[in-house]
Amino acid sequence: MDDITSRETAKLYKWVGTRPVRPDGVPKVTGLAQYGSDLAMPGMLVGHILRSPHAHARIRSIDTSRAAALPGVKVVVTSADFPEQRFEYVGPERVAQNFWHMTRNIMAREKVLYEGHAVAAVAATSKAIADEALSLIAVDYEVLPHVIDVDEAMKPDAPLLFPDLITRGVEPPPKPSNISKRVEYKLGDLEAGFAAADEIVEMSFKTAPVHQGYIEPQGCVARCDADGQGELWSSSQGHFVVRAYTAQLLDMKLGDLRVYPAEIGGAFGGKTVIYVEPVAVMLARKSGHPVKIVMSREDVFRATGPASGASMTVKIGVTRDGTIVAADGLFKLQAGAFPGSPFMSTCMCAFAPYDIPNARAIGYDVISNRPKVAAYRAPGSPIGAFAVESVLDVLARKIGMDPLKLRLKNAAKKGTQMLSGAKLSHDGYAETIEALLNHAGYKTPLGKNQGRGVASGYWFNGGGESSATVHVNEDGTVVVATGSPDIGGSRASMAIMAAETLGIDYDRVRAIVADTASVGYTHVTGGSRVTFATGMAVVDTTKKIIQELCVRAAKMWDVDPEGVVWEDGCAKPASSNVGDFKPLSLSEIAAKRAQTGGPIVAEAAVNPSVVAPGFATQFCDVEVDPETGKVKILRFVAAQDVGRAIHPSYVEGQIQGGVTQGIGWALNEEYIYDSRGHMENPGFLDYRIPVASDLPMIEPVMVEVPNPGHPYGAKGAAEVNICPPMAAIANAIERATGRRLTELPMSPPKVLAAIDASD
Repeated sequence: MDDITSRETAKLYKWVGTRPVRPDGVPKVTGLAQYGSDLAMPGMLVGHILRSPHAHARIRSIDTSRAAALPGVKVVVTSADFPEQRFEYVGPERVAQNFWHMTRNIMAREKVLYEGHAVAAVAATSKAIADEALSLIAVDYEVLPHVIDVDEAMKPDAPLLFPDLITRGVEPPPKPSNISKRVEYKLGDLEAGFAAADEIVEMSFKTAPVHQGYIEPQGCVARCDADGQGELWSSSQGHFVVRAYTAQLLDMKLGDLRVYPAEIGGAFGGKTVIYVEPVAVMLARKSGHPVKIVMSREDVFRATGPASGASMTVKIGVTRDGTIVAADGLFKLQAGAFPGSPFMSTCMCAFAPYDIPNARAIGYDVISNRPKVAAYRAPGSPIGAFAVESVLDVLARKIGMDPLKLRLKNAAKKGTQMLSGAKLSHDGYAETIEALLNHAGYKTPLGKNQGRGVASGYWFNGGGESSATVHVNEDGTVVVATGSPDIGGSRASMAIMAAETLGIDYDRVRAIVADTASVGYTHVTGGSRVTFATGMAVVDTTKKIIQELCVRAAKMWDVDPEGVVWEDGCAKPASSNVGDFKPLSLSEIAAKRAQTGGPIVAEAAVNPSVVAPGFATQFCDVEVDPETGKVKILRFVAAQDVGRAIHPSYVEGQIQGGVTQGIGWALNEEYIYDSRGHMENPGFLDYRIPVASDLPMIEPVMVEVPNPGHPYGAKGAAEVNICPPMAAIANAIERATGRRLTELPMSPPKVLAAIDASD
């Protein structure tokens, strides 16, 4: 953290802004933490899923009789065992769900729509028997033409995944196609804006789908009782959402399914949805035994959601002094086999860092024969940022302006009219640019074949529903229970905020993640919402505890509760008129709880809708080998407005992690398909994520512009850091080589081809 903000936070708080030991550290480093595949139960069966070898095929028939007859096989299920769902979009428009689609993704019905699509499942007494059983299931396929690329999928003669899919958002409704939806956002007069520009740049870009790359594959254990009650242990970003989706797909009452949060070995958005949980519960229900399902790494790549690939065209106009007067973007995103790409987020985020009077963004949600996409860290925003920030870099060169100063001149600020229709309610972006302009590394000279690139990014950040329960033990220790799975250090953050509010030591607070039957509804850990929203629930609950502690102290002193105040972890008389009493510590009050009213417990729930967005600006230095096209990252500096860093080490880790994933997205990562629609690199040997030797020391610069809507000033910090790296690296490569790359990943063959290309 910057020295100035560190000192200022230290003046304000005892625990907020400090770096205490993480509460989950010891069980994780000793190997005792329980992940989704670690649980074992008496009589537990092994569940395996049969997956399609075809990218697109009609299912004529499935014969499971030989598999069901194999000794050791307890049950076989297909889509016929799952109830049909209504075709309707449910929830807020940008993130609406359609359970008709979801049940077909869990288990294929009429057709398989991508290689790896689940077709049937077995539960057997051993892995070997389950594997053999899958080989005995006979599926009669009618192989159909397939389409992989987003531009190809949009063509009128493209193979249709659904013969009756009509594009939403177009009037009059067109004939069926692979385009699920179209949206358009407009601001001002685009034609007049471009007419006022002195320089206009229009460029087209493509990005490849990339996977979240979490180390832990999806895994779960399910058990069901004869009375219909079920339990599920799952590694996920939101066990309440796992419960809701699984219960819906199995036609269960929510109260009949209890979901326990396991530890989670990485997610980054990819575990906000379900794949194996309904299958495991169905197998457990039909077999009468507990069932464990763990995906293989190949299954993860072939059948779980990557981020969208995209095809984009962006046009921006500026005046000679660097004022952006108009911007236009066309964003076509791959949804995979079912609608639901983050195309609307791309449209709303792409130009969001800037105050642009005339702008338009058009987005398309396009299905193709790939696994359905899932969220990946600021879903949709990094894709648009790659295009927009690349075009801005070209414009800066054209008008001879420093690329950071161009961004600073046009920086959105509180009150700026956004393309989405809202007005920006928080500052923070300009401060990230200024942090880099003042960074010594930005002025460091570069050598031959080296270049420096800059880029910025925006993410909404999330609010949403969260609950918390706090209870005080008889020795004065405190338990904070929330429903937010800990992915980014939230247990530490919750404990810090509770300790700060109570005025007690951090090590007196134990933060836990409770199951769906033990705490109120809490939305997923995603959208950079937990420290903000769940933190508010924890603070609200802790304040209720303080009120109750004052009541208990008043009873012990036999005074009116209004005469008691809480300071520095103790109850004290509000004034000398109340009486001359020695302060009562939390421990002293807790020890007398039975005599003063019983257990000291409180709960609170929040649903904040006014959220502070995240801004990030980054620069990197690269060196390009002109003989091989290999790009080496020499330096990476990432500035981000984090509101206030509750636990700075965790925030720094989030920034470094997002940058690392952005580097992989920029330089190496992509799904590679052959002519049959088969993925050729479904493993970490061939799907290359960055390793330590690929990376420099990534320097996080935390800019603290506190959020007035949070009791300790927190803003979401986990996602916007992945938005700038792809464009920053592309801009740096252009300065090192004189060649502009517009397609991701910028792998050595592509870079070398650009270098060798004639002017």
